[in-house]
Formats: sequence, C-alpha cells, structure tokens
Amino acid sequence: MQDTLALKQQLVDCIRMLEQADIIDYNGHCSIKLSEDRMLINIGSCQRSCLTVQDICTIDMQGQVIEGSGKPPLEFHLHAGVYRARSDVSAVVHAHPKWSTYLSMTGKPYAPVFAQGSLLYPMPVLDSPNSINNKPMADRLAQTLGLSSAALLKSHGAVSVGKSIVEAFVLASYMEENAQRQCMALQLGEPYHFTAQEMALCREKLWTEVLFQRTWDHFHAKLKA
Repeated sequence: MQDTLALKQQLVDCIRMLEQADIIDYNGHCSIKLSEDRMLINIGSCQRSCLTVQDICTIDMQGQVIEGSGKPPLEFHLHAGVYRARSDVSAVVHAHPKWSTYLSMTGKPYAPVFAQGSLLYPMPVLDSPNSINNKPMADRLAQTLGLSSAALLKSHGAVSVGKSIVEAFVLASYMEENAQRQCMALQLGEPYHFTAQEMALCREKLWTEVLFQRTWDHFHAKLKA
C-alpha cells in the first residue's frame, strides 16, 4: 500500500523546490497518480513558497475532491489528460518557467545545448497559449506530448512527466537550465547543438534513477537549509 502522507510530503517538497528555483511562481501545480482514477495535487489557492501537506488534496480524474480542504487548480484537466493518455506516467509537473517560455514566445526551437537538457530533445510545442482547463485542451496537450517526457506550451509554460515525482521534477529542472543556457548563448552566437550520437551517450549515462535522485537531493538540501 502506498504511504499517502509520504507522497503528499514529496509533492510538497517538489513544489517548494521548484518555487525556490524560480521555476514555479504563484501559479503552477504538480501531481502524483495514486490509481487509475485518483491523484494527489496541490490546491489552487495555496502559496507555493510555504506549502504544507494540508495544501494537498486527493481528487478523481473529473476534479471532484475526495479528500482535502481546498479545490484543485482549474488546470487539473492537464494532469488528468496526461494520465489518461500515458499509463507509464505517475507524476506531472506544470509550471511557467521563464527561460523555457522565452523560447516558445519567440518560436525558437528548444535545442540540445547542455548534456542533461539533451535528455528532453526533441521538445514538442503545443501551439496555443490557452490554459489547459477543459478536456478538449487536455487531450490536445496529451496528443502534442505523445511519448515525450516534456512539452512546451506556447507563450504559457511547460509540462514534464515521469514515472515518479522525482523524475518529473528533475526533468523540469534540466529543461529550464538547458533553456537558460540556450537563451544566454544566443546573445553571443549560435550555440553548439549536441549530435545524435552525443545525445545517445548522454541518455545512456545520465538517464538513471541514481542520478535523478542525486539531482533531487541537491535541491532538497538547499530547501532544508
């Protein structure tokens, strides 16, 4: 049986680390799938910077609150849509990171300029800035995401997914760091793009639970401090 309280705390830590890293602001939400018809998600009105387990609710895939003292964000549809389409996904992160959004605002494709960031290439883009607050938009996002681990939402934000909240968090962090490096390098010239062979080697070396946990622990240590 899953330890729901422990999962809630993990979700709290994830959101607070994303807020501290300037990836999530006063909006944004993360979820963990509990079963085919239930998920944990932060309530829409919570303060992300001082989140507690009391700010996590359990809902069904239609957004009905099963347990908790607040309502889910309007974009719970985003999470439900991904879970419907991807049985391999157990966690979703949706945020409005600055650097990643700069790319989609300008139509500049996400490029593999950083080893960890290359794990997310190629990066699909949802060609709409609209909120994912209804089922048709959620289905559209899920179709755009396909089998990828992340997607950009045009002039809106980004979504990353994983088989655990650790994985979804780490990929969100890698994506934003890659985007920042790409944007900054473009001020000087055209940045180097990793080749297909180099990306394959990066995936072989870097896509491991051990390294994902190490990255999580790096941010978590700063959260404790």
